[in-house]
Amino acid sequence: MDAIIFKVRESSKVINKTVYVAVGLRRDGKKEVLGLWPGKNESAAFWMSVLTVMKARGTEDILITATENLNGFTDTIRNVFPESRTQICVVHQIRNACRYVIWKDNKAFTADMKGIYNAPNEKAAKAALEDFAKKWEGKYSYAIKSWRDNWDELTVFYEFPLEIRKIIYTTNLIENLNGKIRKYTKNKLSFPTDDAVMKSVYWATREATKKWSMPIRNRGIILNQFLTIHEKGSDSNKVQPPLFSTYTLIRTVSLFMDSNTYIS
Repeated sequence: MDAIIFKVRESSKVINKTVYVAVGLRRDGKKEVLGLWPGKNESAAFWMSVLTVMKARGTEDILITATENLNGFTDTIRNVFPESRTQICVVHQIRNACRYVIWKDNKAFTADMKGIYNAPNEKAAKAALEDFAKKWEGKYSYAIKSWRDNWDELTVFYEFPLEIRKIIYTTNLIENLNGKIRKYTKNKLSFPTDDAVMKSVYWATREATKKWSMPIRNRGIILNQFLTIHEKGSDSNKVQPPLFSTYTLIRTVSLFMDSNTYIS
């Protein structure tokens, strides 16, 4: 799911309203929009209501969530789906780390940071972080602290094969859809009502999804990898969540769900 902000007129004022979008990837590897929800400011509390609705619709569990670390969102997901693992979006982490880097340092800073998230495994990534810290911590300590504070949730993707890593370490799929929705609605500086917003987003979504006729690349390989991981995990006494059959991106969240959870 992701949240898009629109300007809406209300009581002679123009205020921000939010439309929440959920996208699913079906068992056949094709994408489909699961729902659109109007709301006010984005919050973990609203996401809990959306997750609760999904659970009521049949979602049994979620294996992985990929988020941009919205305050309280990880706890919210775990309150509804306790077995869920959380991967913080690496692209958002890079943006946040570079936010206050001065222009002349930016190229070298980002190049050195690549050694962390392009490492072959978590051990190598940890060593790269220490090298990165030795060079930059004196000048940009907040960036190093951000990596260290969120390390466990930034490196979950290293537990998976390369094909799966490409899906879960960023939230590009949902952001690509939102970019197209913004493209179709950009000529409206503000909307007269909430219904006008929802109608515009609905039609923009229909146009944006017309080309969603092909499954994602390596769909068969990815499915088999998840099945293998699930079989290994099922040897333990711990109850394992259903594996890859569909995933939903939630603000920056990828939800790996049982196929029975997908509502078209």
